[in-house]
Amino acid sequence: MNHQAIRANDSVARTHFRSDRISNINGKFFFATREGTLEGPYFTHNEACHGVDAYIQAMQLADQLFRHSKTAMH
Repeated sequence: MNHQAIRANDSVARTHFRSDRISNINGKFFFATREGTLEGPYFTHNEACHGVDAYIQAMQLADQLFRHSKTAMH
């Protein structure tokens, strides 16, 4: 998956590192989202990385569905 893709509301491409989003809290792993939520707990750092990937895919799909529904209404 390309984590360097430009979102529609981003002005320039930025490099984001997953490790910046993952936190270890009391021995469990969580990741912070751009939407301001804390997702988890995950029992390993690797599981949290997979959670980040799944979350990004879900957000991209939701964005595509939203864009499609807006164009279908016109």
